Amino acid sequence: MSSRMHADEVDTDPRLVRRLLAAQFPEWASLPVRPVPSAGTDNALYRLGADLAVRLPRIGWAVDDVAKEHRWLPLLAGQLPLPVPAPVGAGRPSEGYPWPWSVYRWLPGEDAAGGRLRNLAEAATDLAGFVTALHRIEAPRPLDTEGSSRGVPLALRDAATRAAIDALAGSVDRGAVTDAWEAALAAPEWHGRPVWVHGDLTPGNLLVEEGRLSAVIDFGALNVGDPAVDLLPAWNLFPAPVREVYRAALGVDDATWERGCGWALSVALIALPYYRHTNPAITAGSRLVIDRVLTS
Repeated sequence: MSSRMHADEVDTDPRLVRRLLAAQFPEWASLPVRPVPSAGTDNALYRLGADLAVRLPRIGWAVDDVAKEHRWLPLLAGQLPLPVPAPVGAGRPSEGYPWPWSVYRWLPGEDAAGGRLRNLAEAATDLAGFVTALHRIEAPRPLDTEGSSRGVPLALRDAATRAAIDALAGSVDRGAVTDAWEAALAAPEWHGRPVWVHGDLTPGNLLVEEGRLSAVIDFGALNVGDPAVDLLPAWNLFPAPVREVYRAALGVDDATWERGCGWALSVALIALPYYRHTNPAITAGSRLVIDRVLTS
């Protein structure tokens, strides 16, 4: 994978991390720092000693996520059945790095890609339990309801999704994906109470230990809105038979399921032309989702 995924990405390296720590967290400055390979697109991650991690936004659109995670994750964590990141230090811009950054407790495990889950049906049930618990937590007014933020009505993604379909001419069946997208748009909108949503439940944001789901990470897309966005794993992680296990465990209605399918398709379509030359993992995952949506 290319080390740069965005034209205006900020470069980071262990030397920068050490300078930031020395200036702001001298108690951790002597700990070893090493980069963590990841297909993640918004943040660079560094292991700090045995028990900590440093996370620095790569790109401007991820900067506001730092304060959001520091504010809300400590409040949500105790109400969820799986571990989530625990911020322990809020860094400031300095040493040539322009944005806020974070220190977290290290969560052990590997991401859920690559067949690491020993029992997908068990994983679907465990993940559904996490999602159900998150959706039940009392939520404030929507955190962000503009643009393409997760949990908003699908119609707000229409222009970007159709632009992606046009950009993928010759790479996807434009007629089929357009029909699938329009079918999702036709589903009734969410009229229930807005709920907390993770918003980015991809295999890369799910950790696995000893073959079982062990933690959920990266809450940068955390929002309050339509729960359909948290159906993404039904297409980005689970094959068709297990997809139905996830659906049954969540107990969602047909309209929410259809919107969830639309979310999966839209996310994949928009990511594919943007990352197809820089992020093989996202490219492969996006193509898998598109295929699963069209054959479901």
